[in-house]
Amino acid sequence: MSNTAQKLGLNIRRLREEKGLLQSDLCKKLRVEAPYLSNIENGNKNPTLLTIEKIAKALGVTVSELTK
Repeated sequence: MSNTAQKLGLNIRRLREEKGLLQSDLCKKLRVEAPYLSNIENGNKNPTLLTIEKIAKALGVTVSELTK
């Protein structure tokens, strides 16, 4: 997968862990299955912009914080 997808996934994982959330906690907030979020965090899936916005909101950060 692309370097951008990997970077996004690492940022999501880092922010999730900083907030003390398990992957399952974030999945519940987003109403997605664990394999889907796992694939995003591992850089194996390119989420849509809408999904990125939902993740940012669930983590309490801006989209730019996820993508920097």
